[in-house]
Amino acid sequence: MIVSTLYITPNVMLKVEDFKNAKSEAEFLDILKSKVEEERVSEILYTIQYEQELLKLQAELVNLQQWVSKHKKRVCIIFEGRDAAGKGSTIRRFIEHLNPRSIRIVALTKPTEIEKGQWYFRRYIKQLPNAGEIVFFDRSWYNRAVVEPVMGFCNEEEYDKFIRQVPEFEHMLYEDGVDLIKFWFSISKEEQLRRFTSRLENPLKRWKFSPVDQEGQNRWDSYTQYKEQMFSKTHTSISPWIIIKTNIKKEARLESIRYVLSKFKYDSKGASGTTTFPDPNVVQRYQRMVKQID
Repeated sequence: MIVSTLYITPNVMLKVEDFKNAKSEAEFLDILKSKVEEERVSEILYTIQYEQELLKLQAELVNLQQWVSKHKKRVCIIFEGRDAAGKGSTIRRFIEHLNPRSIRIVALTKPTEIEKGQWYFRRYIKQLPNAGEIVFFDRSWYNRAVVEPVMGFCNEEEYDKFIRQVPEFEHMLYEDGVDLIKFWFSISKEEQLRRFTSRLENPLKRWKFSPVDQEGQNRWDSYTQYKEQMFSKTHTSISPWIIIKTNIKKEARLESIRYVLSKFKYDSKGASGTTTFPDPNVVQRYQRMVKQID
């Protein structure tokens, strides 16, 4: 089937003739601007640029994965942040073209009664990467640092014990050769609300919204207090928190991928022709005096 029309919005479309008539990029932009408002043109061009950059970075990730497999590395990447911060969608872009045999996504549900009676870290230890594997944690043991105390899912004694043990636990992972990367995706309260509203309006995404999500807005300040306490007590030189500070999902995806790539000296690094160094205005190590958007 030959597609003769490209729909830009419900009321605007580009025809094959539009592409044929454009003799240069400038002429095509003029045609586009004649049919679409300026703001929408910028959005379209940004999306095109984003898709091109994403493909290049995903090619770099393929090279990284092959290197990890070849050298039996163990890579663990944690994705944390408030609800609707973009953790899951970013992980999907990370793994889109990777070999599924040597990657895993870990997104654990609430602990069982048996797990509640065990050492808190035990169920996470079982999910850590094997030799030659990359594991992506969509939320992690840091549930106990923010979500659980805010929502009353753990008591003060359990919280205090966790906060004391985390640096030691992560130091043991470091000594055992696990490469641990900890991301916090930072978005504003207004952006979180906008994303919640968008989820509720989309029948394919309504399942993502829960009463706990709504409480995230109601208890925003409490989340902030525990988040800051988590950073101050668990940010270490060997296991730093990396803040992805942006309300733009596409930007967060590209820059978090770049950060991961920047941490390893894998074969054919940079062969895709794009930079593997993250934007320092978006990707920052946690420092207590850095102004955050959440």
